[in-house]
Amino acid sequence: MTDGNSADVGAGRTTSRRGFIIKSGVAAGALTGLAGCSSVLGDSGSSNTITMVLTPGTPADARRRYKPMQNLIEGEVGVDVEMQVPQDYSAIRPALESEQAEIGMDDITLISNPDLMDVYGTTVTGGSAFYFSMMVTNPDSGIDERTDIEGKTMAFADKLSTSGSIFAVYALKEAGLDVGDAPSGQPVDFEGSWSNHDIALEKVGNGEADAATTWGGNGIPHIAEDTELPDRVEEKSSFLDTMETETPRFRPFWWSFPIPKQPVYARATWDDPAKEEIGNVLLNSDQDLIEQYYPEDYNEEELPFTTLADTSMEEYEPVIMRLNDLGIELGE
Repeated sequence: MTDGNSADVGAGRTTSRRGFIIKSGVAAGALTGLAGCSSVLGDSGSSNTITMVLTPGTPADARRRYKPMQNLIEGEVGVDVEMQVPQDYSAIRPALESEQAEIGMDDITLISNPDLMDVYGTTVTGGSAFYFSMMVTNPDSGIDERTDIEGKTMAFADKLSTSGSIFAVYALKEAGLDVGDAPSGQPVDFEGSWSNHDIALEKVGNGEADAATTWGGNGIPHIAEDTELPDRVEEKSSFLDTMETETPRFRPFWWSFPIPKQPVYARATWDDPAKEEIGNVLLNSDQDLIEQYYPEDYNEEELPFTTLADTSMEEYEPVIMRLNDLGIELGE
């Protein structure tokens, strides 16, 4: 989808050009306690450089994972691409609004103001445009279901991570636990900590947390090959071939339904022929093409992108519903 999603903002709702509704509370206010963008992204570089903001994580790891995508854009379009890794999700939208960045790739920023972005599509890896939120614990922890988290400690990723926080907090609430003001505040029935996907797993591994939530691409490598998986995970996860490739070993006890993978979008105010060219390259990429842009010693299991699926805001309605239910207001 190269025409993007524009929106008319009225009292209590935001309606996209395609008619999908973002309920009141999503596009106004700010989630407190999160950093701004100026000190995170810094100077975006020269006017000849396109800045692409990755999702928060360990900078070296994130840049390595997306290196084939960077190489693809540079090689096929003939532009320079600089990859920036913010400290948290709240830094991404200000970077786009202040024109420090041209391209982003997270659903939370897109949902916060669809009128700010022109959407290229949803990332596809291993033939699937979906991924999963999952909860894991140590094999001998005695935690078998969500209600067992009561009185325990749960490690989450970034407060605004779809899989690492929002879906998990909602799932615990749905199970009957009192989540209090989480993720913006502390839950009541259990203790929560928020960081990033990698640190959340580290906390379980070193005994700082009883359980953690993360996304499938990060958690599946830590589970045993003989783990019994739900049918939906067997059918739609593109990370099953990574099972039992990382340590320590964890045991999953909850999986979400399939969540659309992250969108890739460009800021609407970016006026450059390269904008449309990049969209066409990403939408028409395939495994054979992206493999030509692997750096040396690249492990294709790391790859978070093969091509883009042509999608719209409708696919992200489950995320919007959870944001509304948890009272999360995304900053202006």
